[in-house]
Amino acid sequence: MTATMSGAVHNIPVRRIDGTETRLAEFAGSVLLVVNVASQCGLTPQYEGLQALYTRYRDRGLVVLGFPANEFGAQEPGTNGEIAQFCETRFNVEFPMFEKIVVKGEGKHPLYGALTHAQPRAQGKAGSTMRERLVKGGYISADVPEREILWNFEKFVVGRSGEVVARIAPDVAPDDAMLVAILEAELAKK
Repeated sequence: MTATMSGAVHNIPVRRIDGTETRLAEFAGSVLLVVNVASQCGLTPQYEGLQALYTRYRDRGLVVLGFPANEFGAQEPGTNGEIAQFCETRFNVEFPMFEKIVVKGEGKHPLYGALTHAQPRAQGKAGSTMRERLVKGGYISADVPEREILWNFEKFVVGRSGEVVARIAPDVAPDDAMLVAILEAELAKK
């Protein structure tokens, strides 16, 4: 399902991790992979895969955008400076990183409001039990709406024109065939 936002995502103001103000319009014409990230999560090693995707496809127009968030088990407690240093020294992250934001519930950043409105349901791996494991472990409530971000490393694919074309569950690795196929299909569009 493709949700057209008429490039509205591109008009949302954001701040780079160094505090510089920008808009996603800076990346208009590129395929964006927007990811809420965290430094102390079991999924944190996905940074390596995200960097590999960026390295592999950036010449074809892919830009990975990292948005640190601390809503899930307080797994991103650091300052923006600490997060930037962690990403650079631990995972050699070269893709754009942004200031820590709120991605669910009260105070949700407008970017994540637009993304979840455009794609209210994440695609996941067949048979995934991530939601059930999070509920059973007491990390999330059983009544968390599907529209809300489930956990760290949920991924949104935004096409070249600003349309939100896919939402991918957190436990889908960056090198998963499903995600790679979506990215390659979008990158093939001119």
